[in-house]
Amino acid sequence: MNFFRGVMGGQTAGPQPSGAETIQKLCDRVASSTLLEDRRDAVRALKSLSKKYRMEVGTQAMDHLINILQTDRSDSEILGYALDTLYNVISNDEEEEQDENAQKQADDLGTQFTETFIQDPEHITLLLTLLEEFDFHVRWPGVKLLTALLKNQGVQVQGIILVSPMGVSRLMDLLADSREVIRNDGLLLLQQLTKGNAAIQKIVAFENAFERLLDIITEEGSSDGGIVVEDCLLLLLNLLKNNSSNQNFFKEGSYIQRMKPWFEVGDDNSGWSAQKVTNLHLMLQLVRVMVSPVNSPGATASCQKCMYQCGLLQQLCTILMATGVPADILTETINTVSEVIRGSQVNQDYFASVNAPSNPPRPAIVVLLMSMVNERQPFVLRCAVLYCFQCFLFKNQKGQGEIVATLLPSTIDANSISAGQLLCGGLFSADSLSNWCAAVALAHTLQDNLTQKEQLLRVQLATSLGKPPVSLLQQCTNILSQGSKVQTRVGLLMLLCTWISNCPIAVTHFLHNQENVPFLTAQISENLGEDERLVQGLCALLLGICIYYNDNSLENYTKEKLKQLIEKRIGKENFVEKLGFITKHELYSRAALKPQPVFPSPEQMLFDHEFTRLVKELEGLITKAVHKSSEEEEKEEEVKKTLEQHDNIVTQYKELIREQDAQIQELKEKVSSMTTQTEQLQATVSQQQSQIQQHKDQYNILKLKLGKENQSQSSQGDTQVNGLQTEELSQLREELEELRRQQTLLQTQLSEKDALIDSLKSAAKAAEGPAGSDNTELLQELEALKNQVQTHLAEIGLLKAERQELLRRAEAGPSDTAPPSDGSSDAAKAELENRLAAQTAEMEQLKESRSGLEQQLAAATSTVAILQTEKAKLQTEVQESKKEQDDLLMLLADQDQKIHSLKQRLKDLGETVEDEDDLRDQTSDEDDEDED
Repeated sequence: MNFFRGVMGGQTAGPQPSGAETIQKLCDRVASSTLLEDRRDAVRALKSLSKKYRMEVGTQAMDHLINILQTDRSDSEILGYALDTLYNVISNDEEEEQDENAQKQADDLGTQFTETFIQDPEHITLLLTLLEEFDFHVRWPGVKLLTALLKNQGVQVQGIILVSPMGVSRLMDLLADSREVIRNDGLLLLQQLTKGNAAIQKIVAFENAFERLLDIITEEGSSDGGIVVEDCLLLLLNLLKNNSSNQNFFKEGSYIQRMKPWFEVGDDNSGWSAQKVTNLHLMLQLVRVMVSPVNSPGATASCQKCMYQCGLLQQLCTILMATGVPADILTETINTVSEVIRGSQVNQDYFASVNAPSNPPRPAIVVLLMSMVNERQPFVLRCAVLYCFQCFLFKNQKGQGEIVATLLPSTIDANSISAGQLLCGGLFSADSLSNWCAAVALAHTLQDNLTQKEQLLRVQLATSLGKPPVSLLQQCTNILSQGSKVQTRVGLLMLLCTWISNCPIAVTHFLHNQENVPFLTAQISENLGEDERLVQGLCALLLGICIYYNDNSLENYTKEKLKQLIEKRIGKENFVEKLGFITKHELYSRAALKPQPVFPSPEQMLFDHEFTRLVKELEGLITKAVHKSSEEEEKEEEVKKTLEQHDNIVTQYKELIREQDAQIQELKEKVSSMTTQTEQLQATVSQQQSQIQQHKDQYNILKLKLGKENQSQSSQGDTQVNGLQTEELSQLREELEELRRQQTLLQTQLSEKDALIDSLKSAAKAAEGPAGSDNTELLQELEALKNQVQTHLAEIGLLKAERQELLRRAEAGPSDTAPPSDGSSDAAKAELENRLAAQTAEMEQLKESRSGLEQQLAAATSTVAILQTEKAKLQTEVQESKKEQDDLLMLLADQDQKIHSLKQRLKDLGETVEDEDDLRDQTSDEDDEDED
């Protein structure tokens, strides 16, 4: 009161000022005082009054306090008082208990003051700037104030922070503060900041939030930690839930592996603290966020694979089978394991191999099903077990077969309890919830699996002593007709609908019982109360399935007769209306939202998620099937037959195409072999050409030599010539015979190739396809080769004719001349033999010189290739040198231009500058003077 008296002018008596008047005086003092100490005292006084007089301080002092934040940045104490005052005004946290109306008024007041504060976005930017101050008295109240603003007007404040430069990054720095109170309140601030804003969630995640939060959790003791661990987990949930980008970043950053140590529990699990239960519950929720069925299938499968590989699934199964675990943690663990294995064959196989630590060991599935059909277990636990069983069978035909196999007569083991026995026991127990859960579980063993639907028809049940066993299908209809509880009947009807849908054999078995159809028609046609409307709708659905999937194998219950029965007993419109009762039920839409069965009470547990999908698929089909006439049915049958015929024709064409493809492939192989043979033939022809050319050369040489010898030795007598001709004639005859043999061989090869070419032409014409162009090219090549061979044969014929002419002339020569004397004949013969020896030696020398020339030619060719390579390198170097020279010329031109501009500037400034041209002129004048 002394302070107030000082404010009022030192009066000691008289009426006391009201709170509003006092606050007004303090606001005036804040606005008008020039001394920092006076303003600081006034703001301290406002802070002390801000909780009691919240309305007055917020209304009168907010602008002054914001002005203090802007002008008195150098004094941390006054900044702290101003921030605390604003926090008291804006925050809705009240320590004292208030009634609902008072609390609502306080909330409205905080919202109004928040709207006033954020009308100018610069106020939020100012607050973000103040958070960079390291002083505790500024930073801590700034964090609390921004948190209160986010609680009151989260969307608007998030928008301002998002567009503020480095706004989110400044707030992330709070996690690195060494003072735990600021770091912990920073966690609360980030929780409010990331609520429902995907853009901010991404920014926070990419600011290394995952690494920092996981480090804090580890430092604080993981699941054994305190409230700080809970805040970190809540922030992680905000960042990951419904944010596929952050989930992918979390997985790619190998942060899933860091979650495994959280779930390491000891043998003694008694005495868990409430905080540990909360922390572990949030940790399990975090795992479920990563593998939630609402995520994209690819992302979920990737996370499931990672959780199995790092051992996280194994750790969760350990908790599942541990003793002493609190019930709510066990329930959440079952739900978590369910979603980790859902749709993943590897994880489902591992879960099937898990055994409970009992004597003898039992499969975990059996132990869980025992809890599901036990009415003494908590309702949420039984729902979790059902969800786990559903997830184990989801897209798992192997698991479905294993469960159904435990019900078949050939595999039943009387000494152990199997999953099938537990399901049958629950299906026919006195507890309606057990009936419903067992029926839904059995339906999931048949989901999208025609084989198991047919196998389940073999299951026989012993009802009582002395009576024959009945089939499982018959027992279900018997219980249905006995009028049990609504929940039991709904479960059985869902099982029957799932069982016989898309399975004509099961439909036939169901219709074979003469009592089933009259029971269904009676149920549908009656006018029952609201509770029975759902049962009527399911009966209509079951009867509709019997029509739609009927193969007309039973004469009394064909499609047409069943539709006539509906029209007479029920009426088509009434039938469709009753069928619509299913989707109109209030619990139907709730079950259709997500796979997990979540119900507030056991009585509301009526629909299964997968069954709602079946209803959605069949409702329209059944409605059309019921309204179709027999003529339309016949037309549809004709259309089906036409389509089947069309499919058969398409199949035949496919077979024909396959055969043609095989033929084409075979022809391609033949073409390939023919190409190889052609290449070999071309090589042979080349060799023959070379030999023909050699024979031509030898013939020309001999012809020239023979002509010269005839001219030089005509005067010495014809006997010498006859001796030479006789020797040459024998040699020519041998060569001629050799040429004839080669000609015969070539003609034989040519005829074989002609026949092969003709067969290839006919095959190419018969096969239409991509091989046609290749065959044509090959035939053209063969025709060209044939022409070459014909040319060579013509040349051989000419050579043969020339040699025959020479032989004729040589044989006709002796008759025209007289016989010479013996002495001259011997001398001439010796001379001719010497000449022949010399010519033979000369021919050998020519062959050797030819071989040497060929070697030189090969060496020259190699040298030319080397020189060409070097030439190419030199040309490349020349081009590079030219490019460098051009660059240098460009640089010189730029340099000259710069020098010219600088000289011009010097001239403009009045400086004397001597140009190079002037210097050259002076130099030339001096040279001229020296010469003079």
